[in-house]
Amino acid sequence: MDVVFTHCAGLDVHQKSLTACRIVPDPTGQKAEGIADLERFGTMTIELLALVDWLTAAGITHVAMESTGEYWKPVYNLLEGSFTVLLVNAAHVKNVPGRKTDKADARWLAKLMRYGLLRASFIPPAEQRDLRDLTRYRTKLVQERAREVNRVQGVLERANMKLASVASAMMGVSGRAMLDALIAGRADPQTIAALAKRRMRRKIPLLEQALTGLVRDHHRRLLAIQLAQIDFLDEQIEALSTAIAASLVALSTDETAPASVGAADGVSLPTASEAPPVLTFTRAVELLETIPGVERRGAELIVAEIGMDMTRFETAPRLAAWAGVAPGNNESAGKQRSSTTRKGNQALRAGLTQ
Repeated sequence: MDVVFTHCAGLDVHQKSLTACRIVPDPTGQKAEGIADLERFGTMTIELLALVDWLTAAGITHVAMESTGEYWKPVYNLLEGSFTVLLVNAAHVKNVPGRKTDKADARWLAKLMRYGLLRASFIPPAEQRDLRDLTRYRTKLVQERAREVNRVQGVLERANMKLASVASAMMGVSGRAMLDALIAGRADPQTIAALAKRRMRRKIPLLEQALTGLVRDHHRRLLAIQLAQIDFLDEQIEALSTAIAASLVALSTDETAPASVGAADGVSLPTASEAPPVLTFTRAVELLETIPGVERRGAELIVAEIGMDMTRFETAPRLAAWAGVAPGNNESAGKQRSSTTRKGNQALRAGLTQ
């Protein structure tokens, strides 16, 4: 093999425990595959620190582990500063059915690592992972807000009101004023419809019909709770947006990547004085916003997920496949099987396909 890691380890990680297998060269030279040592550890921080000591004592330099849900992250946090850690897709390193155990998995990972047969998953730097956490959490809150708005519409429907049929932006300035009036106890459709603002005033006759219903105290109580929850989510989303903007500025200051420059036949490269500006995280967001259909939040999501260094993806098709927006490739014996897309990066895929 071209690559052989003499001191390596494989980890089979679960929620409450992990099995580790470390392989070191045989000093006698009798075992070509090296000497394997198996040990089981818990996943509490103090037990993971004992794992680090156990690996360090044997001179381990490279560690491989499967990407099992969220359970690999605490282990990765403690290992990344001391070892070269490869996070691998479990589907790529399957063991033979009927012979699968935690010990066998750990030994198999260490063996594949030893001979350089593993492809590491893309794990961004810690600062970019923090930015990812912010953008992904904001996406969850935006989705929760949409669900809460749907619940408001459900309450109105049960109260025989069709506000959403007339006001497309039910939570806009006009719609919110009408909802607040309903919660305050107003029942006259004409009075509530008169709260419409700007272009919505042209729909006052329709609003009067839509606001004619059977509103009870029960409905008002539910609406008050739901609107308070929407206001809270709006505040949290705004706070996250502010934190994301600050993180982008910090990343732009700490990490910069030069923009790629190429020259076609007959076209001269720019001189040093004409060189393009350094591409930063904030500049990348601004450029992505110029794409039709990509707004500020979408641009921030894309940058947080893929980062700035495109060399890690090598080609645009590989980046599309990693994101989960490219057709799959499954061919055997000259026959093309199902070409459904892979799951890919689910957060990025959702942002690109919504």
